Amino acid sequence: MGIQALGLGKLVGEPPARIVSGVSLEIARGEFVALTGRSGSGKSTLLHLLSGLDAPSEGSVSIEGKDLAGLGAAGQDAFRNRRMGFVFQFHYLLAELSALENVLMPARKAGERARRRPRAEALLRRFDLGGGMHRLPRQLSGGEQQRVAIARALVMEPDYLFADEPTGSLDSGNGAAVMDIIRDCNRTAGTTVVLVTHEADFAAQAGRCLHMVDGTLRDVGAPAPPPGSAGRA
Repeated sequence: MGIQALGLGKLVGEPPARIVSGVSLEIARGEFVALTGRSGSGKSTLLHLLSGLDAPSEGSVSIEGKDLAGLGAAGQDAFRNRRMGFVFQFHYLLAELSALENVLMPARKAGERARRRPRAEALLRRFDLGGGMHRLPRQLSGGEQQRVAIARALVMEPDYLFADEPTGSLDSGNGAAVMDIIRDCNRTAGTTVVLVTHEADFAAQAGRCLHMVDGTLRDVGAPAPPPGSAGRA
């Protein structure tokens, strides 16, 4: 059991404008799903609704059978910090903190900084940043900064990774490297990935592609089996 959305809708502004309308879908644990569509189609808003970063105007979102709204604000914050990772188009690193300290921010919030430090260091080495873990963000390239952001998203070993145009500000080489990392997390750790992208080549790497048109979801399909599940009883 993974993510289930029922009748999701989102209205904003006054008078209200409908951004997402009547979205129902299931995303299985361990699945890699891409959300595609034109700018303004509602794909980023849908990702925010599915992850609990934004509250729906209509409908509900459940993760592992738990209604996110029923958890309350504090419960949602705790669930996101421990079970979810987020990567956005811009890295949002804290300028005054080193790469390592930026990666450790979710662990610090959870009171697990010391316990998670070895993992943070291992992630930075894995992403070819072992020699730059004590540098400030301004001392890193754009691609390096985004890799730090991914390491931050993974430091708590999340079950769910939400990525909103994570390659949008990168050149093709760095974009491909970021996608390699995300795909590897899905394949080797079984992390459920929901990726918003406008890049057809990157969307094709997902197990299932969902297309947004004017706030509605097209071509939902059935949840795909997680990696390595072929042949299971």
